Amino acid sequence: MTIESIPQLAPSDVFISTPASAGPLDGAAGVETVDPASPALVPVSVNGKAVKPTKKPKGSSTSQPIHLPAPDPPVPRPYYFEDGLRRVAPYFYTYNTWVKERWRGRRLIDVFESEFRDRPIEYYRAAMETGQVDVGGKNVGPYHVLKNGELVSHTTHRHEPPVTSEPILVIHEDDDMIVINKPSGVPVHPAGRYRYNSVVEIMREERGPAFNPRPCNRLDRLTSGIMFIAKNAKAAEDLGNQISQRSVRKEYLARVVGRFPDGEVVCDQPILSISPKLGLNRVRANGKTAKTVFKRLAYYPFGPSRAPTPTNASSPVDRPAKADEGYSIVRCLPVTGRTHQIRVHLQFLGHPIQNDPIYANQKVWGIDLGCNDPDATQNTDEDVISRLSRMGKDEVAEAVAYYDEMVDEYHKRKAEKMSGETCSVCNTPLYTDPGDQELSLWLHSLRYEDANGAWKYVSPLPSWALPPDGRSGPTQVGGIDDLVIAAGDLAIE
Repeated sequence: MTIESIPQLAPSDVFISTPASAGPLDGAAGVETVDPASPALVPVSVNGKAVKPTKKPKGSSTSQPIHLPAPDPPVPRPYYFEDGLRRVAPYFYTYNTWVKERWRGRRLIDVFESEFRDRPIEYYRAAMETGQVDVGGKNVGPYHVLKNGELVSHTTHRHEPPVTSEPILVIHEDDDMIVINKPSGVPVHPAGRYRYNSVVEIMREERGPAFNPRPCNRLDRLTSGIMFIAKNAKAAEDLGNQISQRSVRKEYLARVVGRFPDGEVVCDQPILSISPKLGLNRVRANGKTAKTVFKRLAYYPFGPSRAPTPTNASSPVDRPAKADEGYSIVRCLPVTGRTHQIRVHLQFLGHPIQNDPIYANQKVWGIDLGCNDPDATQNTDEDVISRLSRMGKDEVAEAVAYYDEMVDEYHKRKAEKMSGETCSVCNTPLYTDPGDQELSLWLHSLRYEDANGAWKYVSPLPSWALPPDGRSGPTQVGGIDDLVIAAGDLAIE
């Protein structure tokens, strides 16, 4: 569920479905109480008897909804660590959002079906009928027509996906700003299925509840690297103004399939969001202006070195690179800031990020992976959206584009998918732990610097960008001036 939350607006009580295996709740109006100080944030008693949520097999029956209070989240955050992952025990939480303009005049059930994909439509319909989803604190049912000014609330037993247990490293700190090296796979803000497993909440837990982190730049969940966390509103505003005025230069590193072309490669193909619901973008002629400058830092062939395939640095290749061509470490200077811009431009050039679960996935894009397809003649938007919408549900979303028969078994990793089990408290289908692709993307925010030289921060190279064992190659990156010169007009928008 990805409704934007408005704190302190939770209704005083809610209904949730509880499975028959829950014991004392079976067929009874058992009142479930929650200890607000419990670090696990789970129900601790039912009719005075202690309970603990457990998994139950798929297909088990459920009892009627029960009457529950909606507790406030505790402090400190309920983290625990297991199998190299940071985990949060399940907890109750109420999402709230005001009716958006595009929702007005539409039925509640229709909005949930088109906007949210975390759970099946059958779940949302039942939640609306039982009062888990209400409007203005009232149980209005699934066919209520939404109006301007109404507040939609959804109270749920929340299951956050685990994230990496790698720490958030501090590169620089002063009285106004913290510069961090964000681990891959951790979202910056609470969003979607993530709340406590976010940079903002992890830092608040580490520094105390009074700490109010203010992220100043945006990184996708899977992207690692430099982020700025302001300690006060003025510092956040000052850096935000610098970024918006384009007086801040930034550089990324990516590990891509094949031998990337020589020299500076400028991709200025426009980018279109073809599915806001899935967060899916691609190069399209009618998209928004976008521009990225690329330059190869290193190339590591698989096996014996061979002559590279000739490519024209000013235009995309005719076919995507393949696994047996090895991989390149590529420097990336985004002139504009479109969603997934670097990933989409690299895909279009025929050199997608090597472990990208979306843009290097032949199950979604076909054998050519969207390479040099600005008019969507190879794969229509509808086909791509349909294939991607199935990923992570009944199928395993794998970055298969760079696998061949020799390395397939070694590189293959299972990603998060439905486990076939459900939660014994709320009957929610449970996911398996995320795989490597859902915890890491070989895209790293390497450098931020003031264009006038007032300050500069550069992170260490991530492990995947270093030379492989037994090979020689660069372990650091030089200045950014050559990329800036190739970019030309940095004021493009």
